[in-house]
Amino acid sequence: MAASFATLPTVSLVNTSRRRIDSYSSKKRVGVVRCCSGGDIPEYKQVQRGGGGGGTLKECAITLALSLGLIAGGGAPSIAYAANPAIPQVSVLISGPPIKDPGALLRYALPIDNKAIREVQKPLEDITDSLKIAGVKALDSVERNVRQASRSLQQGKSMIVAGFAESKKDHGHELIGKLEAGMQDMLQIVEDRKRDAVAPKQKEILQYVGGIEEDMVDGFPYDVPEEYRNMPLLKGRATVDMKVKIKDNPNLEDCVFRIVLDGYNAPVTAGNFVDLVERHFYDGMEIQRSDGFVELGLYKAQVMLPFNAFGTMAMAREEFENDSGSSQVFWLLKESELTPSNSNILDGRYAVFGYVTQNEDFLADLKVGDVIESIQVVSGLDNLVNPSYKIAG
Repeated sequence: MAASFATLPTVSLVNTSRRRIDSYSSKKRVGVVRCCSGGDIPEYKQVQRGGGGGGTLKECAITLALSLGLIAGGGAPSIAYAANPAIPQVSVLISGPPIKDPGALLRYALPIDNKAIREVQKPLEDITDSLKIAGVKALDSVERNVRQASRSLQQGKSMIVAGFAESKKDHGHELIGKLEAGMQDMLQIVEDRKRDAVAPKQKEILQYVGGIEEDMVDGFPYDVPEEYRNMPLLKGRATVDMKVKIKDNPNLEDCVFRIVLDGYNAPVTAGNFVDLVERHFYDGMEIQRSDGFVELGLYKAQVMLPFNAFGTMAMAREEFENDSGSSQVFWLLKESELTPSNSNILDGRYAVFGYVTQNEDFLADLKVGDVIESIQVVSGLDNLVNPSYKIAG
């Protein structure tokens, strides 16, 4: 296969320690600048890095990676899943242009099998493409999208209601009412030719759709293999706010990045991160700068959380150790423009476990010396099981 190149800058949190995570193998070469975090997690083992140096979680830093060069080549993956794969929506992800909206990716990644709600969701997601049409002409396409979704809702409502988890039915019915009202509001926006009001209303409506889909998930639907069951596991989703102090931007002293973590598809990786957050492990770390080059073999993996969105969050790991990830995380600072999901050279190599859903554009503005003041869990902490932070105090 002919070689291809890309420049993919990332923001990273770096460590040299080890914990088994949801990931694949790769061929990797990357350099980082480290600083002391002042923290330690004693139960983690010390490991040797490819360069011959050893380290623990005390040798931990946040880095701003300037570039990540990728070369397509050979290589077979070695899988270390923490749970069975989710009910697939892979056909949605790998067909057509790549889905770049983090909210859409999270909705399609939910472990549900309800065709009726997906037929409502699809035309509403397609409003994003309709808005690429210049001027008010886009509104005619938006109207077709909304009317198609409305028809699908009316035709499939009984199937949607039947899909609700028993304990969530009342909430689900409430959201259906809000969704119906929201689509009527959108039609009024179209009639009034208010193009600028379409995107905010679309976001609101899709939040109702996502909530309906979440109400179809009854508990944690997978069996975790024995070897992972005593680790911190996120059995569901959680949301965290990461507050960063921007030193050299007078217009943006503090920025809060909202991140949704997906424990349905990466329960070990997401659980590990939430556990570290509850230990205040990342609080007070400074951004450092690093240039890295990653060499990967092309691997077509069917993943539920692809490297599509700006602000995709994933776990880094050792060069030849599939299960060596511990606290080094990174965010993708480039959207996938041409490569469909599950066909690029990052999917299946690193374990994606969440997306930045608010203020993700400001990730590219982080500079050396900027400080992560805090990361706090704002919802979903009750989905964390086996939390080691309670043991450690």
